[in-house]
Amino acid sequence: MYHNPVLLKETIDLLAIKPEGIYVDVTFGGGGHSRAILDKLTTGRLLAFDQDKDALNNNINDPRFQLINQNFKFLTNFLKFYRAFPVDGILADLGISSFQIDNPARGFSTRFESDLDLRMDQSSGVSARHVINSYNVDDLKRIFKLFGEFDNAYHIAQRLVNARVEGEISSTSELKEILKSFAEKGRENKFFARIFQALRIEVNNELEVLKELLIQSNNAIKPGGRLVVISYHSLEDRLVKNHMRSGNFEGELEKDFYGNILAPFKPLTRKPIISGEEELEGNPRSRSAKLRAAERTNHG
Repeated sequence: MYHNPVLLKETIDLLAIKPEGIYVDVTFGGGGHSRAILDKLTTGRLLAFDQDKDALNNNINDPRFQLINQNFKFLTNFLKFYRAFPVDGILADLGISSFQIDNPARGFSTRFESDLDLRMDQSSGVSARHVINSYNVDDLKRIFKLFGEFDNAYHIAQRLVNARVEGEISSTSELKEILKSFAEKGRENKFFARIFQALRIEVNNELEVLKELLIQSNNAIKPGGRLVVISYHSLEDRLVKNHMRSGNFEGELEKDFYGNILAPFKPLTRKPIISGEEELEGNPRSRSAKLRAAERTNHG
């Protein structure tokens, strides 16, 4: 059972799809956004990326469509291989797919008892179980501080290091039991969502991969083409906002002699677009979604 794609109408509108254009959905998942893009194409093409082999079950049988079972950090290589470089637009929905969340075996949801996995690509070596049981206290502190934005990251890390002396921490329920005293009463779900988020970002190297995508988009998108990104936490959103505004991740503007901003993109959204009440009611997972879009300039 797949949920509706987040911010679908807004995404499609901001992509400004040309019927004969070439587009990329770098986060195929259940294929909802991809199907909506294909509906707008005539002679155009759509390429999609998803490193999760389970996503292949959702493949679309259409001669205009190509699904690539790879991490989107290899964007440029595969676009060139399929003679689709540069493109008219790129979409990235950085959330976890519904089918990943709803499959207990993957360990993405705090609701289910499962192994500590959290790998988007299940053939990769490093799982959440490996991180929790083998990282030293400083590395664990770094993960929870940077990626979970916890002020008490050191104490969380130390608790895990102390607990694993008794034996390997291998399941979501063991992890929650060990850390439950840190969770504020009535806000346990929010606390554990941040713990799982921090581990997931580390396991999948998500922020570095996002940076790779943004940098490659400078050349992969034609002038006048669109970049549309939906992010789900402040770390991602900050990278996207700064890159769209300035072409770098610090948000430092470079200007020419006349004061014009020199950047590969021009933002189309001053503030991020968020879901309305109707969407929130029908799809609670859209609550933290923030959509930003930019148009490729002739600079950069």
